[in-house]
Amino acid sequence: MFPFTNYRDALNRQAHTLVQDLEKAINGEYSAIECYALLANLAPHQKIREQILEIREDEIKHYQQFVQVYRGLTGMPPHPKIIEGCPSVYVKGVEFALEDEQKTVDFYMEIADAAKDPFIREVFRRAAADEQNHAVWFLYYFSKAK
Repeated sequence: MFPFTNYRDALNRQAHTLVQDLEKAINGEYSAIECYALLANLAPHQKIREQILEIREDEIKHYQQFVQVYRGLTGMPPHPKIIEGCPSVYVKGVEFALEDEQKTVDFYMEIADAAKDPFIREVFRRAAADEQNHAVWFLYYFSKAK
């Protein structure tokens, strides 16, 4: 026998999981956009501020792409919300961002690996690569600040 009662039920469960993951990703990007604006203002040097703002631009791009995918799947706009507070001290904020970026890489790769649609797979693979790059920058700034 087949493991699912029918193929349509299995596809519906898979689509439901993807929508839930997209909601989490959208909220995460929305939170990061706000956090990195704060971190940029706390940065000790202009060069660091500019790099954090560049990272923030990547997060805005991810947010927009995820919203596009979400709308394509659901036919509705998402309702993003801040899901994580951002530390208001530079060093703690950079450490927080570093840890969050690393977790996000794994989360996005899991979504990409599970995605059946090639466009969705590529959007999340590219976002994961960007997040890994962001983590390297935050690690650099964290190690310099310590």
